Amino acid sequence: MEWEEAAIVLDVRPFGEADAIATVMTPGHGAHRGLARGGASRSRAALWQPGNIVHARWVGRLADQLGSLSAELVHPAAALAMEDPLALAMLRSLCAVAEGALPDRVPHERLFAGLLHLLAHLAQGPTLLSDVIRWEAALLADLGYGLDLAPPADGRNAPLAYVSPRTGRGVAESDAGDWKPRLLRLPMLFLHDEPGTPPDWRDGLRLTGHFLTRDAFGLQHRPLPAARQALYDRAAAMAETELDA
Repeated sequence: MEWEEAAIVLDVRPFGEADAIATVMTPGHGAHRGLARGGASRSRAALWQPGNIVHARWVGRLADQLGSLSAELVHPAAALAMEDPLALAMLRSLCAVAEGALPDRVPHERLFAGLLHLLAHLAQGPTLLSDVIRWEAALLADLGYGLDLAPPADGRNAPLAYVSPRTGRGVAESDAGDWKPRLLRLPMLFLHDEPGTPPDWRDGLRLTGHFLTRDAFGLQHRPLPAARQALYDRAAAMAETELDA
């Protein structure tokens, strides 16, 4: 059994003295693990970095085996992000969320394409956070935990302003009532293709983070990745700086 595809390195863990267990994501095979021989060695470590875009080859005697992974570098996203703290935070968060939330060997072509775009445009700067948040919302939807942002069922033209943390349904400002302090603010970047502002990025990450924590990771009895929390903390600091300005 074998396959070759474009892939994104999501996670790499040492195995033995010089080898590594690598997790890559491909459009046709989803999140897929394999033994990367020499992956932890000095000569190969730069290749097997989370966020790198590679052309991967997996070989195994049986389809359900761990198998062996080899790869050729296509785009060194990890190295390019190293000098930009925000770019590096986005890269680490995206890879950690994808590696932890996606089921093994289940294709998610839309999520792969979105992640590929994000990793190729990390130099775009803070405005890319809007796309990161929308990608997380798409991941939740693909896993069956999508937000329900349909207009109110009674036909009123009432714009949504919040999301229920229990049901994931959008709530109009006029319907919030006494529940308002308990609701999650809905930034307009979820409804329109716009870059947003630092408070939008903070609240957007808080919104998707709530459902990632409760559903995508909570149902696996796993915490939200530390890299994802670090990205939220960075966005929250940016929002605080803007408010103090």
